[in-house]
Amino acid sequence: MLFVYGWNERWQAAWEANRPVNTTAAQPARVTAQYSHTYKIVCESGERLANVTGKFEHLALTRGDFPAVGDWVSAELLDDRHAVIHSVLPRQSAMTRKVAGQTNEEQIIASNVDELFIVNALNQDFNLRKIERYLILAWESGARPVVVLTKADLTEEADLRVSEVEAIAPGVPVHAVSALTNQGMEKLLPYLLPGQTIAVTGSSGTGKSTLLNWLSDANIQRVQGIREEDARGRHTTTHRELFVLPGGALLVDTPGMRELQLWDADEGWKEAFSDIEEMAAGCRFRDCRHEREAGCAVKAAIQQGTLDPKRLVNYFKTERELARLARKEKRTEQRKSVSAVKSSPHPRKSARGKVRLAEEEE
Repeated sequence: MLFVYGWNERWQAAWEANRPVNTTAAQPARVTAQYSHTYKIVCESGERLANVTGKFEHLALTRGDFPAVGDWVSAELLDDRHAVIHSVLPRQSAMTRKVAGQTNEEQIIASNVDELFIVNALNQDFNLRKIERYLILAWESGARPVVVLTKADLTEEADLRVSEVEAIAPGVPVHAVSALTNQGMEKLLPYLLPGQTIAVTGSSGTGKSTLLNWLSDANIQRVQGIREEDARGRHTTTHRELFVLPGGALLVDTPGMRELQLWDADEGWKEAFSDIEEMAAGCRFRDCRHEREAGCAVKAAIQQGTLDPKRLVNYFKTERELARLARKEKRTEQRKSVSAVKSSPHPRKSARGKVRLAEEEE
């Protein structure tokens, strides 16, 4: 059963290295769905509903420490329907977002993902700048990004759109598909290998749930229409859940996202704009800001037509956004440190928060 959900020698080794010492009844399980504070897990003997133990909840420092869809956990079975979770095995990758509201805290969207399908529809929702931000999410998470342009039947310029995305996503595979006309599935099949975990992310109305149903050849997820005048969709997926496809691949469907907020994603930002970073290496001055300096290779690329000026604008915009958020996080950490010193008998043992690329759900 566990091998169907991606268990392998690597995870077996991780289990042996992190096996709980406080109970002999614990066994490995994978989180396949999350409903508020309750989880659905699958273990060797089947599915259970589970909650974390009181000790787990007490020791968790942030929401990001709690289990997420895709996590491998140590679970103790209580009966044929229920279990408790003792711990989470170290994650190989993690898609994260900032929790809603003003709180500076991470929440795991999905973990242990091998590929991330970034879905954007070939209708009025098509937006290169939005795809750039999703690429930052992918690179920061540790998953391999794949851009899937859905609803290819709505345009006669699908090949042009693919070329435009390839220009802003160096080295990233880009595929145009249509579930309605059964176009392009053969391009996605090489990713759907047994035991591989794929997460699907994108805005509401881009066809994520339709894509899942199409790839599984079944109505796994309910779908809804969109407002054609602005291509905005209503929520179909309301929670994160992992499904096993007929060929053995595992696919995580996630709720539609309205807005992406960056949260300490410096490495993901550099990777997403790697072409500009490489151009900047050719500038005459090492500290070139790519504005009015002589010998600027980035400005030269714009003049030669090899770099879209809008891409450079987004590069600067995300750089400023990350710097602003870093300052905000630093102030938050300073306040936490002061609070810990005042309240703790051991002031040197204050906790440090985690930071990740974040996105806000619609």
